[in-house]
Formats: sequence, structure tokens, C-alpha cells
Amino acid sequence: MDTINELAAEERTARIILSVASEPGDAVTGRMIRTVGASETIARVLADQVPVGPDGDTWQRRLAPRIDATQTRRVLAETERHGMRVLIPGDAEWPAGIGALGDRAPVALWAKGNTGLLSRPVWDRLTVTGARASTGYGEHVTTELVQSAVADTRVVLSGGAYGIDGAAHRAALASGGSTVAVLAGGLDRPYPAGHADLLTRVGKDGLLLSELPPGAAPTKWRFLQRGRLLAALSGTALIAEAGYRSGTLHTAARAAELGRPVGAIPGPITSASSAGCHRLLRDGLATVITGYDDVRSLLDGVRDGAHRAVRRTAGLEAAPLDTPTPSAQREGPSLGR
Repeated sequence: MDTINELAAEERTARIILSVASEPGDAVTGRMIRTVGASETIARVLADQVPVGPDGDTWQRRLAPRIDATQTRRVLAETERHGMRVLIPGDAEWPAGIGALGDRAPVALWAKGNTGLLSRPVWDRLTVTGARASTGYGEHVTTELVQSAVADTRVVLSGGAYGIDGAAHRAALASGGSTVAVLAGGLDRPYPAGHADLLTRVGKDGLLLSELPPGAAPTKWRFLQRGRLLAALSGTALIAEAGYRSGTLHTAARAAELGRPVGAIPGPITSASSAGCHRLLRDGLATVITGYDDVRSLLDGVRDGAHRAVRRTAGLEAAPLDTPTPSAQREGPSLGR
């Protein structure tokens, strides 16, 4: 029988072990992996000595009881049985943009479907999310915007939930487009159960994605952390409808923190389902969306900003077209001619 140390010798398996033992967004685990690697992180969890650093004792006591060779073998078997892939940093399909989460980035990602969708630039991916108790207005506008995004060859991401999320996935699939459902639990137990057929189709024609291993149940914390993934994976987060205290606003807040533009669709001022969107607009956290041209402008702005950053890093701040021609250099500056 393989021991936990033998299993943890391989980087991918070590990350799987840590994904089972830790919760999403665990910055202490993330910092340890960044510093010493996944295999050594497990060794430090199981060591007799308390790891050096803030929260080392608490972190060790929290993770050590959850590291188990039998549990690891079960997760590996279920991953294979359900036809999932485990992605880690360094893989070709590891999504661009996820590094913006720093030490709170996922330790690993379980994927089922077309992982090539994650290879697209971040500005080609659009998160569309919103209220579970959506209105006909919200679902109609969502459908129209998603159809336009598909026609513009963008990948549509959402959380697989009832309401706006489901409308976004259905619209993308019906339009022959690409869609990714980011779940807050294991991919072997699609949630919500009422969307089992929809999520099965997403896994077949698009992609199911989670940072939780097979068997993991969704929890309130995991739903909140799922929002940070939706924000990091996309160039723009579009909020179609949201109540004043909707959890969807957490996704919008994480997107704003990561420097991703947020778009909000206004609704009737009497609609409780649009109160959260109006709150984002009032607080200056979102741009008003009146049609797909507004969405495209936000995504293109992310692309242009990324290109400018690359040029600055390469020391090419001035574009070739901005460089004076030899004749202009010879003539010197114009003095009002």
C-alpha cells in the first residue's frame, strides 16, 4: 500500500492531497506551496515541528487530520472513473488570469469537458451571473447578451445555479457557443440537482470546472470562494440581476479587486431583483450595460490594457507608428508652418 509520503512525491498528486485537506482560498497553504512546493508543504503539515511563519501551528493542526492515503486513493479513483482531468500550474490548459489571485489561487482544478476553453485569452472569456430568483426581464436580457457574446466568439462562464446562471448556460448552448460552469462542489455531484441535465450537457459540449475534489459538497464558504474564480477566469463580470444583498455582489467585488471591469444591467427602480445592480452602479463599482457593444468595449479594454503592459515590460512603450519618420526627424519640429 502506498503511504502518503509516496503519493505526495509527485507534484500533481501532492496538489490533489492539499486540495482535499484545505478549503478554497486558503492563503497559508498557497503561500507555503509558492515557497517550498506542494510535496514539501505536505511534509511540513505532517512534521513534528511546527512550521515557521504566521498561523503555522493553527494551519498544521487544521490540515494534518485531513491528510489520509485512503482518502487520496479514493479521490484519484473517482477522478478517473468520472472522466475528469486534474489541472495544475504549468499545464497548457491552466487558465490565464488565475494567477491574479496570488496565494489564494486554486491548488488544482478538476475539469470535465473541453479544457481547451481555458487556453483562450482572459478577454475572450465573459462571466455572466446574477439572481437565482430571476425575472423574465433578467432572463430575456441575459439570453440576448449571451447570444451576442457567442456570435462574437467569446466563452461564457457562469456558476450553474438557478436563475440567471442557468439562462446564461442555456443561451450559450442553444447558440452553438462555448460555456463553462464553475461549481462549488465536486463535479461528480452536480449542484443544484434540478440542473443535473443542464450541467451534464455543459460537461459534454463545454466544460465543468471546480477546485473541489470528487465527493466534496457545496457549502456557503465554497459558494463565496467560487465567486473569486468566476472573477479571475474572465475578462469582465456581467451582473444581469441581483438583490440588494445578493451573493452575486461578492463576485462583482472580487472582480473589481482584481482589476476586472464589472458591468451591471439596470432594471426598473421598483424591482428588488435589480436593486443590487443599481447598488453597484451607484457605488461606482460597475459600468452600465445597455447592449452588447458595452460588454465588448469592456472586454476590448482588458485586451488593450494587457497589450500595453506587455509593451511596457518589453521597453516598447511607443508604438512603431508613433516613431517619427526619418524625413520628419530631419525637418525638425514644426514652428507654426
